[in-house]
Amino acid sequence: MPKISKKGMQMPESPIRKLVPYADKAKKAGRKVYHLNIGQPDIETPEIALNAIRNFSQKVVEYSHSAGIYSYRQKLTEYYKRYDIDITPEEIVVGAGASEALLFAINTCLDPGDELIIGEPFYANYNGFAINAGAVVKPIISTIDSGFALPPISEFEKAINERTRAILVCNPNNPTGYLYSKEELEILRDIVKKYDLYLITDEVYREFVYDGLQHYSAMYLKGIEENVILIDSVSKRYSACGFRVGCLITRNKEVLKTALKFAQARLSPPTFGQVGAEAAIDTPKEYFVRVLEEYHARRDVVMESINSMPGAFCPKPKGAFYVVARLPIDDSDRFCKWLLEDFHYNNETVMLAPATGFYSHPSKGKDEVRISYVLKVEELKKAMKCLEEALKVYPGQTN
Repeated sequence: MPKISKKGMQMPESPIRKLVPYADKAKKAGRKVYHLNIGQPDIETPEIALNAIRNFSQKVVEYSHSAGIYSYRQKLTEYYKRYDIDITPEEIVVGAGASEALLFAINTCLDPGDELIIGEPFYANYNGFAINAGAVVKPIISTIDSGFALPPISEFEKAINERTRAILVCNPNNPTGYLYSKEELEILRDIVKKYDLYLITDEVYREFVYDGLQHYSAMYLKGIEENVILIDSVSKRYSACGFRVGCLITRNKEVLKTALKFAQARLSPPTFGQVGAEAAIDTPKEYFVRVLEEYHARRDVVMESINSMPGAFCPKPKGAFYVVARLPIDDSDRFCKWLLEDFHYNNETVMLAPATGFYSHPSKGKDEVRISYVLKVEELKKAMKCLEEALKVYPGQTN
């Protein structure tokens, strides 16, 4: 039998999706499964976006420009102006979600063997994107006990060598919900400037910031305008994950020129997704006020519930809609599988993502899980009750 490529063998399984067969089996057995494993919000997509797709009047669904429909890119500049980010349509390359935009960025900035520094734990697919490009992830470890705060500058400098090309941050963070402050980003700016690195910043959760705090974009950083590459997406902002529309934004003309070549190789981003995304930019502010209030309440339910469970702990997320929680368990992969295969409470169970997949080495995150608080408050309360009862009877508990 022909061999699978080394790159294919190295590609990690998604910790978010790998347990789906067990969830499907539990559902076939008649159990209700609360999906807290994936960032799929149950918030309704804005009607204005759906209507734009319903009313699509062109007789042919054509390829768009490889960088994206021009009217959409033009509309995006209006969106960013609301956040005091001044860009032009020519400084935007639309991708099939933030995922494709990140692939463009990493392939543009790093050669095979080059190194990409990422704060750990990190969004699991970052590792897959790096492997796809032949790049090497160099993790900078943050810990649950510090609330996953950015490590000191000395830790970054220890990781930098002649192969280092970029630093990648997610702000607010997936999977931890941590929000990087202006001061922390200015530390990154100084490092990027000193070593002439790229700063790739994933800001797809910009709108989801709690407790009166403010998001500070890397696009505000002075002195590294040519180094910053912003990655964004409509998936979570408008609860439109299926649109598969994101973008790469930078003021670096060489990066744009090169990223566009990768974009041309895949022809064009999705037409209907762009049509819906363009219309979504006119979503009323009231939508976001309601959504933020809802997520704020959901966060508090999950955080307070976990911290009331014996031996469990989670820090307070400041943004996004995720939390990494430490549980009194021996192995998070085993525990998450056991929840679906062997446990139910009132014929219900909960699906979580083992945190091992959000670290660079599978030995880490063994007693941690990522929880996405994307369900309504009443469902979250039931899911947390399931988790509480599960911890009482799990055979690998460590209390």
